[in-house]
Amino acid sequence: MQISVSDTNLVTVKGKLGQLQQQVDPKITLKIEGEVLNVERHSEDRDDRAKHGLYRSLVFNMVKGVSEGFTTVQELVGVGYKATGTGQLLGLALGFSHNILLELPEAIHVETTAIKGKNNSIILKSVDKQLLGQVAAKIRSFRRPEPYKGKGIRFQGEEIKKKAGKSAAGQ
Repeated sequence: MQISVSDTNLVTVKGKLGQLQQQVDPKITLKIEGEVLNVERHSEDRDDRAKHGLYRSLVFNMVKGVSEGFTTVQELVGVGYKATGTGQLLGLALGFSHNILLELPEAIHVETTAIKGKNNSIILKSVDKQLLGQVAAKIRSFRRPEPYKGKGIRFQGEEIKKKAGKSAAGQ
């Protein structure tokens, strides 16, 4: 893995899975000392402390992304809910009168699984954590899990609090 910092505070991280860049605020200083990248702030101001933590996390996620990558799994819960992934195009059948076609960015790789007896799932992989989360949220927004039957698109392992229906209210 190779990390470089330019004079304009542009951090570039190259690894086996790709390359990522991030512009850093001028109030934050980045220094490479041997195998360690230090993130330092100029003052103890509240804004500077917040940016210090932000950019430390962003650089950490860049390093982890280019070395290991990130994966998000979403489940489609509902009768007839299906997903098909071909290249950078994701097709979703979510009970609407039409199918939804979503073109994914080049940095996102998609897989879909349909195992009999289990919920269909969408597996998204990327080196960019922020972009991956944004695309996963966009997919989820097409059919959020509803609180009565739990149907919709949910993240794997997510628990949906179910509400009692109308018939339970009068008893």
